[in-house]
Amino acid sequence: MLSIRMTRVGSKKKPYFRVVLAEGRSGLQGDVIENLGTYNPRAKPAQVNVNKERIEHWLKHGARPSDSVRTLLSKHLSRDLSAKAEPLAVQ
Repeated sequence: MLSIRMTRVGSKKKPYFRVVLAEGRSGLQGDVIENLGTYNPRAKPAQVNVNKERIEHWLKHGARPSDSVRTLLSKHLSRDLSAKAEPLAVQ
């Protein structure tokens, strides 16, 4: 199962995150299939740079966003990312 999640890349006390696509069972710093964007919570206002087309592509193919990514993206995408939303069937 693929998951869209955040990986911390910032230094000590300076968090900075990459939004990545990874295998759900791999470790937090494990192999990444694709980098989908970045998130800087320290900037005022917080900076979110994501590739919306690629995120939509992977959501259509069954990738599941983590809770934190779901919350983050719901503010920046017009798509409903609630836990009840079903992925689209791929033929």
